[in-house]
Amino acid sequence: MKIDSGTTAWMLAATALVLLMTPGLAFFYGGMTRAKSVLNMMMMSFVSIITVTIAWVIYGHSLAFGTNGNDFLNKFVGGLKDVGLQSLVDTATKDDGTGMPSLVFSAFQLTFAIITVALISGAIADRAKFGAWVVFSIVWATIVYFPVAHWVWGGGWLTQLGIEDFAGGTVVHVNAGAAGLALALVIGKRSGWRKDPMRPHNLTLVLLGVGLLWFGWFGFNAGSELAVDGTAGLAFMNTQVATAVAAGAWILVEKLRDGHSTTLGVASGAVAGLVAITPACGFVDPWAAIVIGAIAGAVCAYAVGLKYKLGYDDSLDVVGVHLVGGALGAISLGFLAAYPFLDPQAKGLFYGGGFTQLGRQILGPVVVGLYSFILAWIIGKIIDKTMGFRVTEEDEVTGIDITTHAETGYDLGSVHASGVAAKVNGPVPSVAKKVDA
Repeated sequence: MKIDSGTTAWMLAATALVLLMTPGLAFFYGGMTRAKSVLNMMMMSFVSIITVTIAWVIYGHSLAFGTNGNDFLNKFVGGLKDVGLQSLVDTATKDDGTGMPSLVFSAFQLTFAIITVALISGAIADRAKFGAWVVFSIVWATIVYFPVAHWVWGGGWLTQLGIEDFAGGTVVHVNAGAAGLALALVIGKRSGWRKDPMRPHNLTLVLLGVGLLWFGWFGFNAGSELAVDGTAGLAFMNTQVATAVAAGAWILVEKLRDGHSTTLGVASGAVAGLVAITPACGFVDPWAAIVIGAIAGAVCAYAVGLKYKLGYDDSLDVVGVHLVGGALGAISLGFLAAYPFLDPQAKGLFYGGGFTQLGRQILGPVVVGLYSFILAWIIGKIIDKTMGFRVTEEDEVTGIDITTHAETGYDLGSVHASGVAAKVNGPVPSVAKKVDA
């Protein structure tokens, strides 16, 4: 067995970058919630690392990238020959014996599964039972994410149909966004939604989180080439271009619409650009990345307001950014694809291609979105009817951090007890009375 050391070194680094995105997401989501639920929000991301890792090693990789003896069944799900990953030890990914160790490829794909599950949690911030989320993360990954990854990347029916998805616009973002919408409908609106202020409690955490996401996303997108070559470089550049443009487009919309540009807007715009360029990053020219970023930033800036018009409480805009942005990026390939992979003739309309590929790129998000939504709704309903998916209203109002985890994100008692605080705010007892009131 011959291993390509350059490819392997890059893929190990890319895997670490993608794993870093989930703690980055925890900061991003945590800062966007209210102070009384920041720890719970971050825990939902971190526990996804635990649950998905275990499921992936036992059977997830095998279902997503394994094969079975039945050609029809293999269109929809992999086999069980790689259960426990023991069959991947000391093997390489390519038939000719060159490339990276199979376990490196598996670890890279594991990090995608982790963050896809974690993304869903933002739609149900402030009100979900932690134990119910743990159960949901395992079941949804098993019957939704692993099969969908097989459909698109593992040789399944969408691969055979010719749908292009370079790094996960359909597999990751549409998939997670649709599931987030389903759970938001199952669990219902937060207590006081649209009546009480529910602004982000710590925008510095939001900016830290988006910085880590932006950094890790280079591994997410460029690493998906699974090689060190020109396409990886193209994906890297397009990731930067689309993200910067989308962030600018979002705050421009804010300025024109609201009269001011916000830090939350620049962070959300950057994520929208990252999401939209993900399926296209290795298939389009850099000028097209500008177009994708501009459209994603502007459209998603308006799409996040759909929840107020349609009446669903998507706490942290998973639907408006990930479902909408992922679909935009996937469909953009029908117009802008210059370097298609599965079918070299299936270029976008702007490069002389026909409408066939555009139809495929529309079909992918629709099929995956419906599948994820329906299954997530069913899973959520079963959990809600059995163990309950939502905390009590009393616990929600008190704060899910203290009632679920017996912790708080910020220990303000030591601040109040300091001499400086006493001089500024007056005697400590009077401050305590104000807080209690």
